[in-house]
Amino acid sequence: MGREKHTACESKQHFSHPHILKLINPAESATLTCNACEKTNITNKPNFYGCNSCQYFLHENCLNVPRFLDHSSHPSHHLTLLPLPTYSSRSYTCDACGSNGNGFSFSCARCNFDIHMHCALSPQTAVLSQHHLHELKLIFESPFDDENTDFVCDLCQDKVDLNNWLYYCADCDFGAHIKCASPDPSPTSQQRRNNVNANWAVEMINSVSDDHDRLVAAQIESQIAARSRQAMLDLW
Repeated sequence: MGREKHTACESKQHFSHPHILKLINPAESATLTCNACEKTNITNKPNFYGCNSCQYFLHENCLNVPRFLDHSSHPSHHLTLLPLPTYSSRSYTCDACGSNGNGFSFSCARCNFDIHMHCALSPQTAVLSQHHLHELKLIFESPFDDENTDFVCDLCQDKVDLNNWLYYCADCDFGAHIKCASPDPSPTSQQRRNNVNANWAVEMINSVSDDHDRLVAAQIESQIAARSRQAMLDLW
């Protein structure tokens, strides 16, 4: 007798909702938004569970996130997973990325410390081989002694709030917002990052003046063309 093939459970219970959450048909789940991470399910992966009568839906991996978390960004207290913000505004500002949230958060009520669930689960290091040679480390406070230091994300070129988390290489003073450094397979995001690289290289090309630097510029242009061709292949 052959081994039975493993299939996803048809229903699950979650502390955030009083009703049983049932496995959603993949064709239907593509149009839904997860109440936990506030993201859609465009790729139909992972599985989606929900209560249709309440229009309440959770990705399977969000559903399985632990209720409590000890995080190095907040060593004094453990963090509790909350399904809704506890503030009167019904929203919170994430202490990791600085953006607002209405879904699940890991929170410390004593300290009014709140972070998105997906920010809390960010890896401690990031490898951005197309952008930087070294591994980036996730840091939770400014790497600079001067509080007035301005720092620009090396991926999106927007200013970084140094009160928020940052992926950073101290050796090269290279850093990026966690939302920019986090994996994002969408073509739009990938193209945006490729455009950032191209714009940075074009600035270098325009700044050269002598013959030697123009030779270097030609090499950079060749690299841009090769990278653009690869980016288009990746999008297809």
